[in-house]
Amino acid sequence: QVQLVESGGGLVQAEDSLRLSCAASGRTFSRYAMGWFRQAPGKEREFVAAISRSGDSTYYADSVKGRFTISRDNAKNTVYLQMNSLKPEDTAVYYCAADPSLRSSVPRNLWNYDYWGQGTQVTVSS
Repeated sequence: QVQLVESGGGLVQAEDSLRLSCAASGRTFSRYAMGWFRQAPGKEREFVAAISRSGDSTYYADSVKGRFTISRDNAKNTVYLQMNSLKPEDTAVYYCAADPSLRSSVPRNLWNYDYWGQGTQVTVSS
């Protein structure tokens, strides 16, 4: 079992930057592939970014590629999402998630993730 707590959301203007953090409990953080997802009002939760257990491999949704960067610090049990050049369409609740399966590939589907944080709101005004 792992608990995830996101932080760093807020209200910003278009083209601003934010860095989200997700702190995980426990001593097995390095065994989890980690992902960020987001859900806008009236829409389904969607994949944003994912990172392998070691941090060597990262994956992004096309809509954020080149603007967002996912990273992790296994010593601090934390995964980050650096968001640059924010757009109004990035407005959503952002969730981090953990996949403890030790699968060889990094999942990009939300149903592969067993543990979820409570989410943090990001609002981008135009």
